[in-house]
Amino acid sequence: MRTAAVLAFPGISPFHLSVPLMVFGGVGVRSVEAAYRTVTVAEAPGPVRTAAGLDLVVTEGLEVLASADLVVIPSWDPEIAPSAVLLDAVRTAHARGARILGLCLGAFVVAASGIADGREVSTHWSAGPELAARHPELTVRCEALWTDLGDVVTSAGVAAALDCCLHMVRTELGSAVAADLARSLVMAPHREGSQAQFLSRPLAAAPEGDEIDRAITWALGRIAEPPPIDAWAGAVHLSRRTFTRRFRDRTGTSPGDWLLLRRLDEARRLLETSGLPIETVATRTGFGGAVTLRHHFRARFGTTPGAHRRAFADPA
Repeated sequence: MRTAAVLAFPGISPFHLSVPLMVFGGVGVRSVEAAYRTVTVAEAPGPVRTAAGLDLVVTEGLEVLASADLVVIPSWDPEIAPSAVLLDAVRTAHARGARILGLCLGAFVVAASGIADGREVSTHWSAGPELAARHPELTVRCEALWTDLGDVVTSAGVAAALDCCLHMVRTELGSAVAADLARSLVMAPHREGSQAQFLSRPLAAAPEGDEIDRAITWALGRIAEPPPIDAWAGAVHLSRRTFTRRFRDRTGTSPGDWLLLRRLDEARRLLETSGLPIETVATRTGFGGAVTLRHHFRARFGTTPGAHRRAFADPA
């Protein structure tokens, strides 16, 4: 089992600390097994006063970062400069190969460490301008729910931290594990779009919902033969222009891009849970053939369908 070290610091919000402990460690989630062994650490082990006025007793120090697979900085106080000791521990863990995850204002520690210099990071939209002003060597993406550089991952705030942690589980342990965890947390497996918090709903809330609800249900029933946009709009009696505008307002993305992601999700599920040939998986998910599936799969996930199956297929 992989180890996730989660940093607690004076003034931390209990919610921000609980998010990675819940998603990675299964704390408070009884229906699924923990995805990681989680360890809460502090620069100065002992009582740590939270923003809620509660004291946490943290027994482990930064030495845990020396062997952790994942280092999580759940948030930070931008008015406090991270210590040289903390920054050195983050840099050392990163150089060793640990993934560094800065949630919300945790991006300030990531930025100060220098491990993302010349690249992109995300943070809460309200803190984006300040982070960009302090670190002109970074590109700060205030619109993104998260930014995944592979070795360094940063997210927007509050609820987006849940999305980002779930994304980490999906990339490291597979979409089936992430879907089970999302179901236990009663949250959507994916959210696309921006910090405007548009929700991409893989399933419509109810058959009698509005036109976009019905359009989503209609299209998901035709994954094997993706409908043209005009036919999709016509199925719910909207013009193409109105349908596209309302769909983007709902999901934060275009109908075509949304449906492509749903088809790729279904392809991942079939690769992980079945022994179907890749050509058959491609046909069942509307890609027509293995060559097209490989193209889109690599563009989206940075790997091939075959490699994904070898990494995440259920041994059963």
